[in-house]
Formats: sequence, structure tokens, C-alpha cells
Amino acid sequence: MSPTLPLSGLVVLDFSTLLPGPLAALMLAEAGAEVIKIERPDGESMRGFSPQIGGTAMPFAMLNRGKQGYVVDFKDKAQVEALRPLIARADILIEQFRPGVMARHGLGYDDVKAINPRLIYCSISGYGQEGPRAQEAGHDLNFVATAGLLADTPVANPALPPVHAADIGGGTMPAVINILLALLQRDKTGQGCRIDIGMTDAMFTFGWLNLAYHWGRAASATITHAGPTAESPRYRLYPTADDRLVACGSLEDKFWETFCTAVGLPEDLQDDTKDPAATGAAIAALVRSQPASHWGPILKAANCCATVVATLEEALADPHFVNRGLFRRRVALAEGVEIPALPLPLAEGFRRPETVLPAPKLPG
Repeated sequence: MSPTLPLSGLVVLDFSTLLPGPLAALMLAEAGAEVIKIERPDGESMRGFSPQIGGTAMPFAMLNRGKQGYVVDFKDKAQVEALRPLIARADILIEQFRPGVMARHGLGYDDVKAINPRLIYCSISGYGQEGPRAQEAGHDLNFVATAGLLADTPVANPALPPVHAADIGGGTMPAVINILLALLQRDKTGQGCRIDIGMTDAMFTFGWLNLAYHWGRAASATITHAGPTAESPRYRLYPTADDRLVACGSLEDKFWETFCTAVGLPEDLQDDTKDPAATGAAIAALVRSQPASHWGPILKAANCCATVVATLEEALADPHFVNRGLFRRRVALAEGVEIPALPLPLAEGFRRPETVLPAPKLPG
């Protein structure tokens, strides 16, 4: 590994499981840190996920590529005590247990700070380390729901969010950002710190526009639009004749006018302030009259912030993403099988050069 990578020489102890913490540690590993994944003897839960190849869970492999493995029975005090040398030389510790669990095993922040005061200790949980909900169980959907983000989903047609906004946007990303800030602070003070990441907290950040409208109404501000979730025909999904979807994001007037022309909307309906419902219904009928293969070339040529919703297979084969090298790195699985590594939002110059790396295996 190149010694010039941003995090080269740093040691990370990854006690986390499933998605938020492991993905944060993966990013640190990709930027040059030595990441040691610490698991119970039977392995973390994601090792049992599917699909599996040769006994290796592909989701686990994607999130733990390039890490080293270390097994600890947390019920065995001698094995926990044996972690002291690792803690003493570590720079960062990431854990994702319910608040208080690490402390019960003698691995809470005060415990490890006594061993290594320079350690940056990052705890990721659903609702943070303190507060009335701190011990409440939950997953991504619960955290998004609790923050009010799902309230605008049409009750007649509820849909699960297609992304793990709380896990990644509320857990992984804040963890990485705050760990990097803590490293800069440690350079100035010589001391580590405790980082408390509550995944639900950042969901209010995601709802920034909803908050602006909510507090604007409370303050009797001047509001010229119905709100961020209003049924604007300019920002909507329109089904095609073959049950695909056109994603219209033509918010600005110049894009809206181009979009209306592209789909053949009559001129008297293009002013969507007069009767938004009528405009939306007319567009829906026009888009529904032709298959996605018809609209794709037309909207691409119009370049008006409207696109046919791609399938995953289409997205993976898109020449643009292939050209950017998003899938050139690989994860080595069992029996000589390789799969593309998880694309990460890291600049190429900050990433380790190895293109093929395995995930850690459990002993035996």
C-alpha cells in the first residue's frame, strides 16, 4: 500500500456490523488505513446474508473488502483483555452496538481512553447515546419514519424508500466526516475524543426543505408555492406505455418549456400555474401513449432534466459509468470468483492502488 495515501499508517478497530459502520470503515481502509474487523466467533450477522458464493456472503464481502479479521468472544474476559495491545496502537475505533453494550464488556469510551487517550472513538446508533429513545431498537426505515420523512408518502400507495438514507446518509457519512475532523483536531490537541452519531439526527438534514416550509408557515412567511411535496407536474414520475417510468425534473422554466415541446403538450396547458392538475394529467396521457424506447431518444436530445428511469442492468452497462471506472475494482471471493467492488465516493488519488482484494475470513 502506498505510504502517500491520506490515512496511511492509521489503525482502525471496526467493531461494527451490518451496513453503517462497516461502510465507514471500508472508506477509511480504501484511503490507506489499516482496518481490523473484530467479530464474535460465529461472525457478524451479514455473513449469513445472501447471495452466497462458496460460503461467502457477497454483501459482507463488498462492505469488508481489504480489512483484516480478528475474532473475540466478548463473554471471555481474557479475550477482551487481549485487545489492550490493539487498542493501545489504534487511532480510531468504530462501534455500532446499543448504547452501553461496549461499556458492559469493559470497552466503553472511558475504558479505552485510559489505555489510549489519543484514540478517536466513534459510536453509531439509531438515536444517539443519550435521550428518551437511546435504547429503542430500529432499522433504517424506522429512523426515516421517526424523523417525519415518510409522512409525505401517499397513504393509498405507500412505497419503501429505495435507498438506505439513514444507514448511509445518517450513519456512514457523518461517521467518516466526523472522524476526519477529529483527526485534524487531534493534530492540534494531541487528544482523541468521543463521537456520538445518531442516525436519525441527519434525517432532519435530509428534510431541509420540509423544515423551511414548516418553520416558514409558523413564522407567517410569504410562501408562493404549496410546499416541497406539492404535486407539481414539473417534478414527477410519469408511466410509459410499457410500464416504465419517465423521471421529470424540469423545474426551471427553460427546461420546462423544452420538456413540454418534447412531449407535445398543447401550448395552452404549458402554464402550470393556472391548473397544475390539468397540466399533469395531459402530460401523463401523452407519456402513457408511447413506450420508454420512444421517449428515451427524444428526452436525451432535448436535454431538459427528464430521463427514462433505468433498470439496474442498464445503469451498470451505461458507458458513462463504465468510462468513469466505477466498477473496475474487484472483491475476491471463494473458489477464485471475483465480483465488482462497491463504488465509493472517494477521489481516485486518495484510494489504495490494489484493484483486487478479499474480505476477511473467519478462522477455521
